Amino acid sequence: MARMKFICDSERCIECNGCVTACKAEHDVPWGVNRRRVVTLNDGVPGEKSISVACMHCSDAPCMAVCPVDCFYRTDEGVVLHDKDVCIGCGYCSYACPFGAPQFPTNGTFGLRGKMDKCTFCAGGPEANGSDAENEKYGRNRLSEGKLPACAEMCSTKALLGGDGDVVADIFRTRVLTRNKGSEVWGWGTAYGQPTAAKTEGAKS
Repeated sequence: MARMKFICDSERCIECNGCVTACKAEHDVPWGVNRRRVVTLNDGVPGEKSISVACMHCSDAPCMAVCPVDCFYRTDEGVVLHDKDVCIGCGYCSYACPFGAPQFPTNGTFGLRGKMDKCTFCAGGPEANGSDAENEKYGRNRLSEGKLPACAEMCSTKALLGGDGDVVADIFRTRVLTRNKGSEVWGWGTAYGQPTAAKTEGAKS
């Protein structure tokens, strides 16, 4: 069984927000919620990078671990979904998720708490595939139709890849090897910066 995953190639992302728009339009996402958003690192600085971020459908999802009512569940394809009929809107998942995926819909100036909403990998919810109830609560179930998530399909530069984790990894690996650049996008240096010369010399001594 394929395990579905997302990956964004920052060397290709042009911050067009096409993925964000595609998601909003496809699922009629409520106002105040962005299931997907584009984040720019080092904005305005030479070498800035942009990446498209949403729920990463973690193998060991922290949202599932902290939910007091166990409304989160994982499908056979590895997609992490939640049941809005069970959700109590406590917000624990939003604090636990490092990607800020679960969000409260907002309405009005100060917002109103309700059921959490998050990226579904275009896999719907616990209701019957393609049913009106599923579409109303979670949006269109594209996976049951044999299609990829709308955000990945609409990416004009194919920076955002979504689908079988092994296939996605092979595509990204081929790109990195072809351009001999890109593996440094993820890792210690990106998260914490390059070590200074003084620190490097001190470590050697």
